[in-house]
Amino acid sequence: MITHDPTEYIKGLQTILVSDKKKIGFLLGAGTSLAKKNENSKIVPSVKEMTDYIIQNITDEKNKNAVEQIKQEIGDGNFNIETLLSNLELKFQVIGKGILNGLNKNDIKLLIDEIKNKIKELVSVHNNIQADNQIQTDFAEWIKRADRKFPIELFTTNYDYLFEIGLEYNNIPYFDGFSGSFNPFFCAELVNDFSFLPKQTKLWKIHGSLGWTYDESNKKVIRSSSDNNNLLIYPSVLKYVDSKKLPYEALMDRLSNFIKQDDAVLITSGYSFGDEHINERIFTALQSSTTSSVLALLHTDNFEKNHSLAQIAKSNGKLSVYAKKSAVIGCQYGIWKLKREPSKDDTISLNLYFDEDAPEMNSQLNEEKKGEEKWTGTGKLIITDFSKLVKFLQSMIV
Repeated sequence: MITHDPTEYIKGLQTILVSDKKKIGFLLGAGTSLAKKNENSKIVPSVKEMTDYIIQNITDEKNKNAVEQIKQEIGDGNFNIETLLSNLELKFQVIGKGILNGLNKNDIKLLIDEIKNKIKELVSVHNNIQADNQIQTDFAEWIKRADRKFPIELFTTNYDYLFEIGLEYNNIPYFDGFSGSFNPFFCAELVNDFSFLPKQTKLWKIHGSLGWTYDESNKKVIRSSSDNNNLLIYPSVLKYVDSKKLPYEALMDRLSNFIKQDDAVLITSGYSFGDEHINERIFTALQSSTTSSVLALLHTDNFEKNHSLAQIAKSNGKLSVYAKKSAVIGCQYGIWKLKREPSKDDTISLNLYFDEDAPEMNSQLNEEKKGEEKWTGTGKLIITDFSKLVKFLQSMIV
């Protein structure tokens, strides 16, 4: 069995993060909006919680019956808000003048709109928020205090304002592709200009954002205080099609071009590699650069050799995957295991990124016998959790 020593690779990560030669980017998925700093943190619900809430709050009896029928078609194990929306979107395209699940074309359109509005409601956690209770604010503080030659680039699939709140609370200037004051408009040509605002942090919302809308009169994407007609790529089968439209195409190009740069490192957190249109950009861009790399922090216990991402990483040395119990590094799949038992001093720093398995317990007395504890060296990498990753990052600048 191949093993990877977490201490060795975390030291390598620390070296990357403090190096002035490296261009650092983060791809931040839905898991980062689930991460808490404390009990007062506001979070966006998980897919399961979002699905349960939306289904329970569909009040029209005809719609409830339709959703129940669709759930039976999809199957309990695969049913969630994404598969529901995908099913409805596909039926809307083919229904014509017919009836499906008791709904006509207009009924399906109204149900799709109702579900999308409920999604927007659930991700609008910015109201009455206290910024210093958010882990995203601590992440922004690390960005502010880390002494770097190249600015940090943040790519996120999230619609919410949590990273904006964190950056602004820490008085960090950032560019998100919009320019102007009255009705800020999206500038596609500036998004892929790496010389524009070279010292500023960049925030790229590759699935859109609350507050983005399309101005029909000027044919522009603008940022508005209105909550109506937000430009968002909703979780459905149409994600791939929508991602090829402006402004999303320009933002996806930026992701590709960032990875293609020499000495670029993209770190993913809270992203499960479930979006094929994003994965395609990442893996294609990796093939175009000899010195760039991607480090995927995968927050799962179930990362086995046959995992789809493990298969890709085993054939691409520029992609490393750090899961909780195992990893693929240098095309080699292995479990996390310390090479030597840490001293008391080592344990303090080790606890920032690795939760070492406790010694085996005496089965009869349910207690450890002094001198008989069995050290295994195995454990879990905890920085796959975004909140733990942020604490690890902050430890480097204290």
